[in-house]
Formats: sequence, C-alpha cells, structure tokens
Amino acid sequence: MTLRVLYFAWLRERIGLASEEVETGAETVTALIEELRAREERYALAFSDLASVRVALDQELADFDAPLSGVREVAFFPPMTGG
Repeated sequence: MTLRVLYFAWLRERIGLASEEVETGAETVTALIEELRAREERYALAFSDLASVRVALDQELADFDAPLSGVREVAFFPPMTGG
C-alpha cells in the first residue's frame, strides 16, 4: 500500500522532508516505523526515542499498535504542549 507520511517539527528537521509517499507492507504503525528506521541513519535518529513521538492516522490521534489497513495518511510529530 502507498501512504502519505508527514513529519513535523524536529522530526522533519532530522529526516529532511516535510512529507513523502511511502510504499509499505507494514500492518501497524510500529511496523512502519521499523521499515523507516531501516532505510537510513536519518530515519533511525528521528525515531530513536518513541516516547517523544506521537502519531495521527488520517488526522486522528492513534497508538503505535494501530493497524494501517485503510489508512491514507500517517503524521509523526512531537507531543503537544499547552501554553
């Protein structure tokens, strides 16, 4: 399946992309992250501390064990803080 993957804040800075189309066989967010980490060092660095990463699937907050079936867009971003 092809997913549109979005990166925000320091994830975008570490990876060097705001978004990309990713062809994947991953069934969960965790599996997608493992595929991305294996691509090259910049992805491994960006996803080295998952406690500092949040994910949204089709603009809805999700957990890392969420299935990707039927999903078109995955967004990764740091935790949000109030102000």
